[in-house]
Amino acid sequence: MTTISTPVTRLLGIRLPVVQAGMSWVSSTPELPLAVTNAGGLGVLAVGPVRIGDLDPILQHMKDGTDSAYAVNLPLYRPNAEEVITKLLANPVPIIITSQGGPRSIVQRFHDVGTKVVHVVASTQHAYKAAEAGVDGLIVVGGEAGGHPPADQVTSLVMLRAVARRLPEVPLIGSGGFADGAGLAAALSLGAGAAQFGTRFILSTEANVHPAYQRAVMDAQITDTRTVGRDIGVIRTINNRFAERMIRLEAANAGLEERRNAFTAATLKMAAYDGDVHEGKVEAGQSAGLVDEVLDASEIVRRITEEYLQTVAALPGLQAPLPVPVPDASKEK
Repeated sequence: MTTISTPVTRLLGIRLPVVQAGMSWVSSTPELPLAVTNAGGLGVLAVGPVRIGDLDPILQHMKDGTDSAYAVNLPLYRPNAEEVITKLLANPVPIIITSQGGPRSIVQRFHDVGTKVVHVVASTQHAYKAAEAGVDGLIVVGGEAGGHPPADQVTSLVMLRAVARRLPEVPLIGSGGFADGAGLAAALSLGAGAAQFGTRFILSTEANVHPAYQRAVMDAQITDTRTVGRDIGVIRTINNRFAERMIRLEAANAGLEERRNAFTAATLKMAAYDGDVHEGKVEAGQSAGLVDEVLDASEIVRRITEEYLQTVAALPGLQAPLPVPVPDASKEK
């Protein structure tokens, strides 16, 4: 059984540095996160859209379905986030991944019940603040990511490296643009201990989304996503009528209220649950152009691992010892 040991896998208690992103609707039921966890990666249950009354049985299903570590992703801006936190403290989960808000007020509470805390950041400033708050690790998101990339669109290549240089002691998970084993190798070479895969797992048999959403992701090329939502909350979505409408409003410098009304009139649920991929938010990353088939989640994890090992094996190695510089005696005066 293949094991790839990194600071992140050791921290989280997983075999492989493959993290499935917590995606509303896509991983808001247990099937996908359990499949990823049982394949050796970290499956993440996204509770953002889960009704409070449905939460306990879903969490019990997760607990009963695996002996391995898994995570729950909670957007802290959720109106009843405190109610969800209370449930997660009463019935602790191995790992909580927090996003869309500051984690300082909840870190110690979760540590007290044995839950590790990983926080999602999209800037070096937020990374530093979260580390100061005592989180156990960080997910560092670059501009290629679907969902909520950094508004300034700094790429994963730069964002991840910048955080790794500033916070070398903090276990990092790179996110944004990673779709295969070569991406995992890149993330690890930049200083991460794992890579997070979102769009890749939208095209899994266990993803809890409408087939039309999967088809839209499968058909997309690397240039078919757009970022919209300036001053509201930037998202990356596959280009459709909603995205085109937002782009026109932003190009015309329409007022904030007009743009907000257009932005909130469309939802992720419309696309992911109802299948309206024309007027809904079809959130996906640029890596949509790198994935073109629906696979079982366990097969996705296996392929990423195999591709990673092949990528690393194919990298040029050191053929001979590096020459030792000979001091220039004439300069030593």
